[in-house]
Amino acid sequence: MHDQYDNPLVSRYASREMSQLFSPQHRHSTWRRLWIALAEAEAELGLPVTQEQIAQLREHADDIDFAAAEKYERQLRHDVMAHVHAYGDQCPESRPIIHLGATSCFVTDNTDLLLLREALQMICTKVAGVIDALGTFAAEYRDLPTLGFTHLQPAQPTTVGRRACLWAYDLCLDLTELEHRLENLCARSTKGTTGTQASFLKLFDGDHAKVRKLEQLVAKKIGFDTTYAVTGQTYPRKIDAQVLDALSGIAGSAHKAATDVRLLAHCKEMEEPFEKNQIGSSAMAYKRNPMRSERICGLSRFVMSLQSSPPATMATQWMERTLDDSANRRLVLPQAFLAIDAVLILYQNIANGFVVYPKSIARNLREELPFMATENILMAAVAAGGDRQDLHERIRQHSQAAAAEVKQHGRPNDLLSRIENDAAFAGVDLATAVDPQSLTGRSAAQVDEFLADVVEPIRKRYAGRQAAESELRV
Repeated sequence: MHDQYDNPLVSRYASREMSQLFSPQHRHSTWRRLWIALAEAEAELGLPVTQEQIAQLREHADDIDFAAAEKYERQLRHDVMAHVHAYGDQCPESRPIIHLGATSCFVTDNTDLLLLREALQMICTKVAGVIDALGTFAAEYRDLPTLGFTHLQPAQPTTVGRRACLWAYDLCLDLTELEHRLENLCARSTKGTTGTQASFLKLFDGDHAKVRKLEQLVAKKIGFDTTYAVTGQTYPRKIDAQVLDALSGIAGSAHKAATDVRLLAHCKEMEEPFEKNQIGSSAMAYKRNPMRSERICGLSRFVMSLQSSPPATMATQWMERTLDDSANRRLVLPQAFLAIDAVLILYQNIANGFVVYPKSIARNLREELPFMATENILMAAVAAGGDRQDLHERIRQHSQAAAAEVKQHGRPNDLLSRIENDAAFAGVDLATAVDPQSLTGRSAAQVDEFLADVVEPIRKRYAGRQAAESELRV
């Protein structure tokens, strides 16, 4: 259909597996699995739920009649009850015990927690994949000198590989936060209508131990070891805010790296992959626009803009809950994950296909090298017996004069010849002082240490969990 809005996160950007995760089929099949887990646990604890009823529920866990559910919802104006009735039509023997003792949030919130867990696991794997790719790239270019920048002004040289480590380390910090959120994710389980478990206490004739056991059993059946200690009608909406903080962190990291790539493309030092038949501009045929990096920035900005919704939702959950969270969360949670998924697909593609131009890098470095070498020249001159403060002032004056030659007259940088002709620096080996390799400090060693100490453990932790390759669409 082309006469209705089509969400580009699904049609253009995100992976099929992430789109399927938040699909109606997966969501409502999960609802049914929760109803099955509840029935099983209630049966195990002695409530009148038969194995035949449970078997019938299992038989129809995935064959959802969405048309019937939609019809019921138009009548009832309640999505959960619509699906209870649609499920009951398929499972007539089980109808009396579907949703027994439960509130709507039993299925909606436990399902959301399950989806959050699956989505976070997917994102962790993809973040680890990008870290791995950046690590491989950093190792290859560990000692290639390049001009460093602070304030976007030329600064002390670094190496191409070390700069990639900066990008990777941001993601490593993000991964730590993601794993922390995953580790601390719990089930809501069977907390009841306002969290008091009153309905379940009634079902079990006041037996508190059985109510607690029911909560533990259901949580275990859906794959959680623990439940949230106390809840209102929903699981704590603080959890959504924490998850969005983590996703926004990835967005910030990716935006920063993609911006760097765009700037480096402008400097003609590095580029993202550019395919044989790719068109950079409909008008300017020569162009190689960094469209992947630009898209990362656009999608990342979208995720960062979503970060404010969950804490606002959490802050306005009056007393035990209000329903103004529902519509907001239906938009924010899936779309944040879909967008971050898309960002990481793009980031992986770029990291696996960086194009580096060493000669262009060397040219840019060479033009600024005299200024970059002044600290080495100063230290060498002091070691040869000079006065540090006098030498510093001489270099400052020579640097200002050389800068004027470059900026005001468009002439070559003549700083080195000025220093060479200054008797105060007669004892300095200028050739050694301006060797680019001598100006990058411990860059190459730091790359090696970072890869060994930080990246390698991540590689081992995620070995065998590589995300399926997703098609990159425009």
